[in-house]
Amino acid sequence: MDGVLVTGSARNLMSKKISELHAPVTLERCIELLAPALEADGAVFVDGTLGLGGHSEAFLERFPKLTLVGIDRDTNALALAGQRLERVADRIHLVHAVYEEIEDVLEDLGIAAANGILLDLGVSSMQLDEADRGFAYSYEAPLDMRMDSTQGQTAAEIVNGYAEKDLARIFKEYGEERYAKGVAKAIVDARREAPFETSTQLAALIARVIPFIPGKSKGHPAKRVFQALRIEVNGELEVLVRTMPAAIDSLALDGRIVVLSYHSLEDRIVKQALVAAATSSAPLELPFELPEHAPVLRLLVKGAEAATPEEVAVNPRAASVRLRAAVKIRRAA
Repeated sequence: MDGVLVTGSARNLMSKKISELHAPVTLERCIELLAPALEADGAVFVDGTLGLGGHSEAFLERFPKLTLVGIDRDTNALALAGQRLERVADRIHLVHAVYEEIEDVLEDLGIAAANGILLDLGVSSMQLDEADRGFAYSYEAPLDMRMDSTQGQTAAEIVNGYAEKDLARIFKEYGEERYAKGVAKAIVDARREAPFETSTQLAALIARVIPFIPGKSKGHPAKRVFQALRIEVNGELEVLVRTMPAAIDSLALDGRIVVLSYHSLEDRIVKQALVAAATSSAPLELPFELPEHAPVLRLLVKGAEAATPEEVAVNPRAASVRLRAAVKIRRAA
């Protein structure tokens, strides 16, 4: 974890207005759910996936006495968000970290607990739109896909180095790709001739393996494989499993958490963590519930909410979002 304020290089995005690079998903619903915990003086809001700061900017404007702790593993995002929020610099702390480090981040800042936490999971709009990051199959770019470009293995290293069975496994588990074995075999056969270096090179091979069925196929054939590679590169699911209990522990009493997921694997982890914390842990054979077994959370929405058709029409990236929220009703022992 680096210092509190991080500046980085994002030259290829500087020509655009920062506010035009990212449309926050389900913004008004997030504000509605978190507002009761953020209205008091001295309230602390943790945006665990700061990105370009779209959600954070709206919260800072809506709650003029709010303090923001913005966390992101992407130094480019931190640099751009820092510019966007410069006018309220005295109310923000921007931290280069992974959101599973939320407890350490708050401790380092001398903050006892968070009143509100937002996690907007998955790849950000900026990362998809930044052509040289390799997240998108439509851009000619190095196969990288690291959210934190300062560390870790790249997608190219995985594609060119993993055994066929391991490639098939991640495509199946993380991409839910029915042609996982065929894609893995084709990759291994092709890399014997030359290693994969670019996103379009890999996408073209996948398109030759996965059939496109008019009227049935949705999106590019490489979509699920690219999702799987991104998850593997960034350890997204393992990090999320560790993040959920850390975030719940970091909440103050009456604090609230909202999590936005974009595929079933993420949503399943979030659901399991929130439901477990909202359920009594008392053994069935006990005739009464001891205080230490009482639920820690109360769920604020039934199941997972989707974006409204109106929002999807304006912001197509909201189409797959699933929102879950909870309020902390008891401090854990």
